Amino acid sequence: MSDTPSSVLFVTGRLAEPALRRMLAEHELPFRVEVAVLGITVAALMTTEWIGRRLAVPEGTDLVLLPGLVEGDLDELATRYGVRVERGPKDLRDIPQYFGRAARAPDYGAYRIEILAEINNAPRMQRDAVLAAASYYRDSGADVIDLGMTPGLAFPGLQDTVRALVAGGFRVSIDSLDPTEIRAALDAGAEMVLSVNGANHAVAESYAGSGVRFVVIPESPSAIDTIEPVVNALARWNVPYLIDPVLEPIGYGFMRSLERYAEIRRRYPDAAQLMGVGNITELTAADTTGVNALLIAICEELDVRAVLTTEVIPWARGAVKEIDVARRLMHYAVAHDTIPKHVDDRLVTVKDPRILAFAEAELRAMHAEVKDSNFRIYTDRDTITVFNADVFVRGTDIQDIFAQLGVDEPGHAFYLGKELAKARLAIQLGKTYRQEGTLDWGYLTPPEDARREHQKLTQRRKRREPP
Repeated sequence: MSDTPSSVLFVTGRLAEPALRRMLAEHELPFRVEVAVLGITVAALMTTEWIGRRLAVPEGTDLVLLPGLVEGDLDELATRYGVRVERGPKDLRDIPQYFGRAARAPDYGAYRIEILAEINNAPRMQRDAVLAAASYYRDSGADVIDLGMTPGLAFPGLQDTVRALVAGGFRVSIDSLDPTEIRAALDAGAEMVLSVNGANHAVAESYAGSGVRFVVIPESPSAIDTIEPVVNALARWNVPYLIDPVLEPIGYGFMRSLERYAEIRRRYPDAAQLMGVGNITELTAADTTGVNALLIAICEELDVRAVLTTEVIPWARGAVKEIDVARRLMHYAVAHDTIPKHVDDRLVTVKDPRILAFAEAELRAMHAEVKDSNFRIYTDRDTITVFNADVFVRGTDIQDIFAQLGVDEPGHAFYLGKELAKARLAIQLGKTYRQEGTLDWGYLTPPEDARREHQKLTQRRKRREPP
């Protein structure tokens, strides 16, 4: 939703009209409201062409908001009426949130944290596999592709792999303590080294003035004093660096390591830091969305400017994308002195930010308006409701519900079984159910789902509602 309008015309069908009017009456939206009820029961079955033959837009309207599942060309309607036309949310109960997003600061999406995505055990992989992994990480939001070396395993193809990545437009770092591997990667075009300490930092002097960055680590995680001589040497050689105090896994000093990041910030207030968040996400049996959100919040408050992650363990799949979302959300929260809530819900995946439900009285009022045999399905926090012109069934057991619907035709029975199973899953997980729509999985929601929903509605249009 872009600029907040001054007058909005909400377009709907007969069935959704009462719920829409109640919702608009219950919320003080910052504009004048008009409602246009067109001659169709199910609003989602409208098309822009159909709307254009029937809709009258009052003078002074500057936004026409269509139901979210309406198909067709919005630009044609906008040209016809000379006003802005948008698709609203798929669920009318999301309209207040839809307009609330207009208040989001125009700089939302800005970030300061750089993402390094590690390809683990790169020496064991074919070059095509490395390039494919790098493409996946870049598409997920990674800024730098980190080649993770395998200690003791030679990588004769290292330089050719780095050259291939650089030729493909990738920024590359090398994750090794071996000076020979470090030189090979840098000479082939890598721009960053993880890592150097008192034992190997001399390799950095040869790259003074090249712009190559080196990540400085202590001799051991608890020995942060050993960072100082390395940092001093790099500064003397005019070599850019980041400091990594080393984030340790839970059970091995996790909290102490967080304290070290704070201590490094106090000692080196202007130095860039790197945090290897994969040490937590890969080694903690928990969904990574919340873990990454919290770790990135810590980085944002401590001004840690780079993070290293990977996606080896199955539960960490998507970690790079999660960090890409989290770095924007947490930067916004810190920069605007606000909490990271009601701004970007993409990291809420298993549960929903809000459960939208109609009261039983509202559903019975809808039921009274239905004149056809097509089933409507709704859920609240614990109950499924199904009705058409002839039946109204509420319950919690989908087999019992199905038995009361009297459906024998195989195709219709399959459809109802699929939708009832989805409705039960929504209740179990704490999600909003929308008939013929996908459940909302946050950033994991496939982008093609909206297109598929339109296709399904188109296939059912002639049978369910004449134009």
